[in-house]
Parts: sequence; structure tokens; C-alpha cells
Amino acid sequence: MTICITSCDQFSFSKNSKNQQVLDTFVNFSSVDTSPSFKICDSFINKEEQSNCFRNTIHSKIGAELQKHEFTIKDAISEIIYVDLLISSKGKIILEAIQASENIKIQLPKLDSILKVSVAGIPHIYPAIKRGIPVTTKYRLPILIQVKE
Repeated sequence: MTICITSCDQFSFSKNSKNQQVLDTFVNFSSVDTSPSFKICDSFINKEEQSNCFRNTIHSKIGAELQKHEFTIKDAISEIIYVDLLISSKGKIILEAIQASENIKIQLPKLDSILKVSVAGIPHIYPAIKRGIPVTTKYRLPILIQVKE
């Protein structure tokens, strides 16, 4: 009778290079290395500060355009609308959608066209960067619409 005992430590295993390559090339598509940016945001080195600069700048540009218009309403409004923007890999900004309540749509029927003009007037944007390549990104900007009687 012969008994043979072996240990797993005796076997040689090597990493499968194909599997390792796949893991190394996995890309997280929900984040970017560098956010889209305006020229005035170039001075920020920190990723979060640069992203905040971008958001604040785009909010102020759209807000300034909205304040140029006079709206006539029946009831006071204080609601948040959402503006979905697509920033192409070439730096072009596109108004993709506006999510607003029926109340806003009824009382401010020209708001959509004013927002389209506002977005079209935004100066050139540097696109987001992922792994050294310019990429298209989508942003949802909340905008508080506050109009008093």
C-alpha cells in the first residue's frame, strides 16, 4: 500500500496575464480625471476646487442671463428646476433637457427658450479629461427659480 501526500505549496501558479490586462484596463465611466473647466478655473490645481469653480461659473452665467428678463406671474414661485447639460469632448455645451414642474411651465412659458439662449451664450469650455483623452460629460444643474408677485 502506497500513500502519496502532496501540498498545494508545491504547485507553481502564475498570474494569467490576459486577466491582469483586463483588470488594468478597467475604466470607471462615472468619474473623470479632470472636470470640464473655464479659462478662469485654470488656476485651481485641486480637482474639487476646479469642479466647484466650473459649477459656480456656469450657475452665475445662467443666473445673470435669467435676471435680465422680467417675468409676469399670477402666484409667487420658489421652486428648483433641473437643467441637464451635455459638454462634448470638443468643449461644446448642449442643453439636453429641462425638468420643471407644471406650475413653472404654465407661469413661465418662455423659460425654456431663455435657458436655451443662456446656455448658447456660455463661453468656450475645456472638456473633461479621462486618461489623457477629452471626453463628453453630462451635468445636472439645479437652479432655484424665485419670482415674487
